[in-house]
Amino acid sequence: MFACLGEFPLTNPIDIAVAGALGRMGQAVAAVIESRDDARLAARFDRPGAVGEGLVDVDAALAAAQVVIDFTTPAASVALAQAVAVRGGPALVIGSTGCSDEQLAAIAQAAKSVAIVHAGNYSLGVNMLMGLVAKAAQALGPEAYDIEIFEAHHKRKVDAPSGTALMLGQAAAEGRGVKLDDVAQRGRDGITGPRRVGDIGFSVMRGGDIIGEHSVTFAAEDEILTISHSARDRGLFARGAVVAARWVAGKPPGLYDMQDVLGLKA
Repeated sequence: MFACLGEFPLTNPIDIAVAGALGRMGQAVAAVIESRDDARLAARFDRPGAVGEGLVDVDAALAAAQVVIDFTTPAASVALAQAVAVRGGPALVIGSTGCSDEQLAAIAQAAKSVAIVHAGNYSLGVNMLMGLVAKAAQALGPEAYDIEIFEAHHKRKVDAPSGTALMLGQAAAEGRGVKLDDVAQRGRDGITGPRRVGDIGFSVMRGGDIIGEHSVTFAAEDEILTISHSARDRGLFARGAVVAARWVAGKPPGLYDMQDVLGLKA
C-alpha cells in the first residue's frame, strides 16, 4: 500500500524554505505551501544578489526551516546539499534534473549527514508509471518488443532526455535485468543501421510551454503497447514536493526518492 498524497502522520505544521523562489517552480511550491494547514512558508531565497520582496539569504533560510525544497540547477542543488550537510540540517527535497555523475555523487555524500529526497519527478502518476513500465519490460522480452521512450517539454528546458525519461528508462532496464547505460540509445542521425536487439531508445521534443509529456512504447511486429502520462499543471510537482518535505522532516540521514515517500518500494 502507498500513503495517500498529503496524508502523512505529522500533526504539526512544518517550516519549509523555498530555494529558487523567483523561478516558476519556486513560485508554484510557495503557493502550495501557503495553501496548506500542515506547512508554513518559513523563508524564500534565490541566487546571491537576487532582488525580490521577502527574499532572505541562504543562511537565514536554512536557520528558519525544517526542510528546504529546491527546484533550481544541478550546480546550485549540490552547493545547497553541501551547505546543509555542514550544518547538519535542515532536510532537503531536490527536484533539479540533468545532474552529472559527479553531482549525483556529491548529493549522495551530503546525504550521509542529512536526509535528502532527490527525485526526477514528484508526480504520483509518474511514479506509478515507473512500476508499470518495470513490470511490462520484465514480461515483454527484448527479442520481440522494442522499447522507446518519448518525452516533450517546454522550450526553456536545458537538459535532455528529461530526468523523468531517464527514470522510466531505468525502470525498463531494471525490469529486464540490464544496465541502462549498456542499452540506452539517446540519439539517432544519419545512417544508423538497424536497431539493436534490447536497445532502449529515447526521443525528445522541445517547444512552446509543454509542461511534461512522457510515454513508453513496447513495439513488436504484430502489436504496440504504449503507456503514457501527461502533466497539466506545474502545481502537480509542487504538491508532490511538499508531500515529500513533510515525509522527510525528522528522517535520519540518507538519500531517498519519491518511491520511498509513497511507500512503493518493496
